[in-house]
Amino acid sequence: MGIQEMLQPSAVEGVTSLVQCGREITPAEIALIVELREMYPTLSYSGFVGTVCEVLGWLVASGEPKTEACTKLLEKLEAAGIVTLPPKESRKVPYKRKRSTRPLWGPQTEPADPVEGELSEIGPIRVEPATKKASICLWNEYADRYHKLGYKKPFGCRMRYFIESDHGKLGCLLIAGGAKSIGVRDRWIGWSDQVRLQNLGWVANNSRFVIFPWVKVRNLASHALGQVVRRMSDDWQRKWSFRPLLVETFVDPEHYRGSCYRGAGWQLLGSTTGEGLVRPGKTYSTNPKLIFVKPVPPFSVDDARQLLCRKELVAWTEQLRARI
Repeated sequence: MGIQEMLQPSAVEGVTSLVQCGREITPAEIALIVELREMYPTLSYSGFVGTVCEVLGWLVASGEPKTEACTKLLEKLEAAGIVTLPPKESRKVPYKRKRSTRPLWGPQTEPADPVEGELSEIGPIRVEPATKKASICLWNEYADRYHKLGYKKPFGCRMRYFIESDHGKLGCLLIAGGAKSIGVRDRWIGWSDQVRLQNLGWVANNSRFVIFPWVKVRNLASHALGQVVRRMSDDWQRKWSFRPLLVETFVDPEHYRGSCYRGAGWQLLGSTTGEGLVRPGKTYSTNPKLIFVKPVPPFSVDDARQLLCRKELVAWTEQLRARI
């Protein structure tokens, strides 16, 4: 039986559609999940989750199965008595003492000789991705040592970059996953909560950026930001198999003005509220941050906003990938 034949009106009586992670799950799809469980009774738990993602075309921006959201959906269906899931695989891992994730500082990240002058005087500036284990570890150490917030393990899709010249390493920056919910950004894009949950993966965040303290070169930061934004679409495609549409960053106005972002053509949207994402039993607050955004070439501002509001963004990305 083909998928289209299986997606017929629900055989599960009384089941209405529900929304999981921004996606509406129809009664027909719920019936399909039940039928898949009956058709493949020997699948493991993880195998069944992957099969449901594949059949429903439920993917993250990189084209990988959206397993976390699918797992939550299946658990809801099981709790409602609609489907019985395979037993979860037990993972017996020997106990290990938890080690600190902070890098140890070594001589390789000690302050170097001063680099001063005009941008044109220090030779060509290169922005190079750190992709191999040794360069990633070195990047982590530099970020922890010289960035005000130190190093924290990034989440989701990410790319680390070094800013370099013939004088050596001048700085480093990180592009990682976008913030889950920022009112001023979400209103500017035109997102509903449902579309935001669906398309958040196409927003990246410049979560770390530091020019090393021995480097005093005017306009270097703006120049490096321009290079990163111009190349990150291709870098993302090679690493994660999709192209982000928008990159954002947060600037603490108590310490910085965001001049390098303004100089690189980023748009100031306003300020965050300083309140964290609402979670049951958890609250925290911090001082509001300025939020800057920039579309990732080749997309314009209008392109990025329109595409980020598309309900078929995953399908559109698949079509784009097929043409490249």
